[in-house]
Amino acid sequence: MGDLTRPRPLSAPAASGAGRLPVGRWFLIAGAAAALSFASGIAVTAGSVAATSEARETLVEVVDPAALRVLELSGALTAQTSAARAYASTGDEDHRGDYRDAVATEHAALAALERLIPRIPESQAVRAELGTLRAAAETWRREYGDAVTAGPPSEEDASAAERARAGTERFRAVQSSLAALRDHLTALHTDATDRLERGWRMLYAALGAMAAVLVLTGVGFTLIVRHAVLRPVATLTAQVRAVAQGDFEHRLHVERPAELAELSGHVDAMRRRIVAEWRRTTRAQEKLQEQAAELRRSNAELEQFAYVASHDLQEPLRKVASFSQLLEQRYGDRLDEQGRRYISFAVDGAKRMQALISDLLDLSRAGRAGGERVPLDSAVPLAEALENLSAQIEETGATVTRDELPVVLGNRAQLIQLFQNLVGNALKFRSEEAPRVHIGARRDGDMWEFSCADNGIGIEDKYTDRIFLIFQRLHGRDAYQGTGIGLALCKKIVEYHGGRIWVDNGAPDGGRAEASPRRGTTFRWTLPAGDAHE
Repeated sequence: MGDLTRPRPLSAPAASGAGRLPVGRWFLIAGAAAALSFASGIAVTAGSVAATSEARETLVEVVDPAALRVLELSGALTAQTSAARAYASTGDEDHRGDYRDAVATEHAALAALERLIPRIPESQAVRAELGTLRAAAETWRREYGDAVTAGPPSEEDASAAERARAGTERFRAVQSSLAALRDHLTALHTDATDRLERGWRMLYAALGAMAAVLVLTGVGFTLIVRHAVLRPVATLTAQVRAVAQGDFEHRLHVERPAELAELSGHVDAMRRRIVAEWRRTTRAQEKLQEQAAELRRSNAELEQFAYVASHDLQEPLRKVASFSQLLEQRYGDRLDEQGRRYISFAVDGAKRMQALISDLLDLSRAGRAGGERVPLDSAVPLAEALENLSAQIEETGATVTRDELPVVLGNRAQLIQLFQNLVGNALKFRSEEAPRVHIGARRDGDMWEFSCADNGIGIEDKYTDRIFLIFQRLHGRDAYQGTGIGLALCKKIVEYHGGRIWVDNGAPDGGRAEASPRRGTTFRWTLPAGDAHE
C-alpha cells in the first residue's frame, strides 16, 4: 500500500465538466417549466374553487336554511288551523295554548327568513312572496283564528259555520302563497346545485391537468436524476465500497457532474487523512496495550512482593518483641528503671511496626477484589463489625444504635472493615461522656447515603480533607494509638464501591442528641443500592 499520510492535491472537477450543464441548471430549467404550468393550473383551480365555494355557500348557508324555515312556517300555519278548529269544537284550553305556540313558531320562522332574504338570489321577488304570505296569514288569523280562540265557543253562535267557511277560504290563500314561495326556493336550490356541479367539474378538470403536469415533471426530474445524479453516485458508491472492504489505496473520483466531481475529491482527501489517523491510532493502541500488559505484570509482582515482604518483615519484628519481653522477664531485676523503659520502647516499636505493616497490606488489597460485589444486607457486615468491637464497646460503655439498613451492592469483607474502622474511631476519639454512635441511612437516587455520627471530641473544619490521607494524624501517638491508615482505607473501600466519603460538621445527626453543633463527628458515605442495576 502506498504512502497515504501525505494528502494528494484535489482534482479540478470543474474543468472536466466544462461544456455540460450542472445538475442545478437542469433542475432550474425543469422547475421553471413546471412552475409555469402549475401557476396556470393554480389560477384555474382558484377560480373553480371560488365559484364552487360561492355556490356551496348559497346552497348550504342560504337556500337550504330558507327552505327549512319555510317548512317550519308551513307546519306552524297547519298547526294553527288544526288547533283553532279543535278549540272551536271542544273548547279545550290546551288547544288554545297549542294555537298560541304555533303563532310564536310562525313569527320565529318569519324572523329567520327575514334575516336570510338579503343573501338569497332574487331577494326582491322572494321578499314580495314572503310579504304576500304574511298578509294572507294575518288575514286568516284576524278573520278566523284569533276570533275563534278569543273565548269559549257558544252553542247558540249561528255565525260559527259561516266563520268556518270563511276561515277555510282564507287558509287556501295562505296555502297558495306558501306554495309559490316554496316553488321559488326549489328553483333557487336547483340553480345553486347546477352551479355547484359545474364548479366541481371545472375543479376536477384543473386538478387533472395539474396531476398530468406533475407526472410529466416527475418523469423529467427522474431522467435528470438518473443520468446526472444516480449514475455518478453509483460509480462513487462502488469506489467507496472498495475502500470499505479494505482497499484503502483505491482512489475516489467521478468526472461529472461538477458537484459530485468536487465532492469525490474532498471525500478522497478525507479518506487519506482518516487512513493516516487510523494508522497513528493503531500504533498508539498497540503501545498502550503493551504498557497495560507491563503494568499488570508489575502489579502482580508488587502484590507478590507485598505478601513476601509482610511475612519477612513481621517475622523479625515478632522476634524483636518476643526476645525483648524475654530479656525483661529474665534480667529485669538486674536492670534499672531506664533499662526497663528502653526494653518497653523496643517492644512497643515492634508492635506498632507490625500493626503498620498489617494496615498497609489491608490498604493495598482494598481495591483488588474485582467481581465480588453482590446484593448484601448492610446490617450483616455492621453486626459483624460490632461483634469484633464488642470488647471496646463494653470497656467504654458505648451505645451503638442504627436505622433500618438497606440492601446494597457491596463486598462483605470490605464493608466489615469500613464499619469497624468508623465505629472504632468513634470509640477511640471519645469525649468525657460515654460514647454514643448512630448509624443512619437514606436513599439518594441509585445510591444509599450512610452516616456514622458520634458525640466524641470532633474534628475542626480545616482538617476534614487531611484526615483521609495516609499517615495523616491529628493527635500524637502518646494520646491516641493508631497508624493513620484507617480513614484512608475507608476512603479506598468506598471509592472501590463507586461512592464517596466525607465529614459533615453541620447540624447534629440522629445519634448525637444533646450534642452541640461543634461537638462530635459525622462521617457520611454513599454505596450503590442493591436494586440499582436490575
